[in-house]
Amino acid sequence: MPAVSLPDGVVTRLPLRLKRAVLFRAAHGRWPGRTTFTDKVNWRVVHDRRPLVGQLGDKLAMKAYATAVCPSLRVPAVLWSGTDVGAFAAAPDLPARWVLKPNHGSMRVHVGTGRPDAAELRRVTAGWLDEPLFRTRGEWVYSQARRLLLAEEFLGAGDPPADHKFLVFDGRVELVQVDTGRFGDHRRRLYTPDWTPVDVVEAVPAGPVTPPPASLPRMLEVAATLGAAFDFVRVDLYDVDGEVWFSELTPYPGGGLDAFDPVLDERLGAAWRLPPHPSARSHLAG
Repeated sequence: MPAVSLPDGVVTRLPLRLKRAVLFRAAHGRWPGRTTFTDKVNWRVVHDRRPLVGQLGDKLAMKAYATAVCPSLRVPAVLWSGTDVGAFAAAPDLPARWVLKPNHGSMRVHVGTGRPDAAELRRVTAGWLDEPLFRTRGEWVYSQARRLLLAEEFLGAGDPPADHKFLVFDGRVELVQVDTGRFGDHRRRLYTPDWTPVDVVEAVPAGPVTPPPASLPRMLEVAATLGAAFDFVRVDLYDVDGEVWFSELTPYPGGGLDAFDPVLDERLGAAWRLPPHPSARSHLAG
């Protein structure tokens, strides 16, 4: 079947279901179904409009959810939120290091030190208050989030800590993804919950096999607790000096469009029981 190729401006204006089908076909070389993990991420993007899922595009809402569900979990402190970085630059008592990001998107992060220069922050964050992921890729949860920037405390010392991402289905952890060097030499390694390495073909180079972190039992417990209410969610956590910290809850890993190992795609798809269609669709955007 020939590849689907349409100008970006045309794809952006398509109705949601058709837009997602075109994007999925271009990414995976096939049309979306309802079997594999990437199929089901796509199904969620198109159909699932439950408030439980809808809050997962809003980082401040995620923090509140994590605190409510798991009160003992450490959550990075919010130093500031708003739309004018000049107000953040003028804030008193800023720590030596901090992290600035949009409340309503992903893949935009700035690690800063000390008191920032307002003009430089405006340059760095130009365009960050827009909302591209719903407009261009149909990722509905980001259309529900408050369009704000937020600054939070930097965890640890030295390089940013490794990301531990737990794929949780109905409260069961099926896979652990460990990302290191996110702002440099990005590497990734997958493990089963008992820390057996999982070898797959991925776009991100494989990281070394390492011993499990001392906090793994606690991270597995936290991931299961935070994921219990969801048919699927990715629970992102940090281990900082043996203590577990919250990062994010992710409803659409890779937007369902990143390259995915076919065997793992089938395996994780089998673990995901989609909710009944009517209960997951209060309205269909697009």
